[in-house]
Amino acid sequence: MPVARVELLLRQLDITWALFEHHAEGLSDAQCLWAPADHHWTVRPDENGNWIADFAETEPDPVPAVTIGWITWHIGYWWSTVLECLDGDAQAMRAVKHWPGNARDAVGWLRDLHDRWRERLVGMTDPDLDSTDPTAQLPWGAGMTLGDVAGWVNVELTKNVAEIGALRILQRAREAS
Repeated sequence: MPVARVELLLRQLDITWALFEHHAEGLSDAQCLWAPADHHWTVRPDENGNWIADFAETEPDPVPAVTIGWITWHIGYWWSTVLECLDGDAQAMRAVKHWPGNARDAVGWLRDLHDRWRERLVGMTDPDLDSTDPTAQLPWGAGMTLGDVAGWVNVELTKNVAEIGALRILQRAREAS
């Protein structure tokens, strides 16, 4: 019996999310802000105490290394933007997304986004996944079906979780030496 597309997307999401939970276990503020190289992007408080991420419209060359804090901001940025756009908020891409300011709250933010995304996926049908209407507001989603965007969400999340895992491994290796 063939697996429905939404079931495949949910299975992929669940596997990646289990890996995220593994890497998030015991994550500290110091680990979130640890810089793996001098040339890096991170998150930091601005003059108002809001945590903002280093960012450039055009990716620099060389590409900076990133901190776990920056990666969690990045996941929160694109995931909340996708959800907001699907809810009809065309201005979501331009809205500033602040990092929560600590590891515990960043993990909580991402858990909330995961739960909202999973709930949205559960109700999708094949006609929903074939539609381009919900994704029309996304700058990178024009002409893409909702199924294409849902697949991108899973792939992007997998990539970002792998980056967090690699940084956690590096941190532990440095602590052990």
